[in-house]
Amino acid sequence: MAEFEVDAFLADSVVVADGKLYVQGAGWNRIVAGSFPVAHDRVGIGLIFHATPATSGRHRFELRLEDSSANELALGDAPSGEKVHRLSGEFTVRVTADDEHLVPLAINLNGLVFEQPGAYRFVTSVDGEDLKSLRFAVQPRAAQTLTVSGGGGYL
Repeated sequence: MAEFEVDAFLADSVVVADGKLYVQGAGWNRIVAGSFPVAHDRVGIGLIFHATPATSGRHRFELRLEDSSANELALGDAPSGEKVHRLSGEFTVRVTADDEHLVPLAINLNGLVFEQPGAYRFVTSVDGEDLKSLRFAVQPRAAQTLTVSGGGGYL
């Protein structure tokens, strides 16, 4: 099986239009929360598959979220109310001769729930083979302290 080269990043939001990725707030690897559990508004994942003649054909991709112990976490709820642990889809690549195509894919996950602080990662696989891992941390907000010096003042 021919392997894809995959570029990937985390962002606040990602969309595909006209064969290009349009991105807001890219390049982070940390979510800070005031308390736990926390539901994060949106996580965008941008993927770019480098397709070559060797990768021509139909392919299946999957995305999953894991904690630091490799436990799969829910990505959301299905209409039936069941938890969804993997997103998947198919794409077809047609590349000829010595050509190369880029296949962009945008995924946005709204309301991801993190029960506790820790290390997490999104894992992308193609045809059952893990190809890309995006690591990030979910951390508690540092306690803010207010120090007032001097005497007799009001806040």
